[in-house]
Amino acid sequence: MATSKDYKDFILEQLSLLDNITCKAMMGEYLLYYNGILFGGIYDNRLLVKIVNSNKKYNMQEQIPYESAKPMYLVDDIDNKEVLKEIVIETCKSLLIKK
Repeated sequence: MATSKDYKDFILEQLSLLDNITCKAMMGEYLLYYNGILFGGIYDNRLLVKIVNSNKKYNMQEQIPYESAKPMYLVDDIDNKEVLKEIVIETCKSLLIKK
């Protein structure tokens, strides 16, 4: 099942507290970038972020975005823009350090 355009638009609205969010379509799903850093995506109408040490404190559930992919964290609290902003920023900081 591919992600609906309505759900993608909703997620982008929820991420509106962050500048420089970009979204790229990829085989019916969407990759999400913050300041050019790929931090997650929208898969089957689910917002998933990469697993890094700094976002483990949010106690998110691991899920597989698509067959044969590495697990990612499911962001359940998509209605809380402030928490969503924190998760994205902390995830990207850790990803930047990993590089």
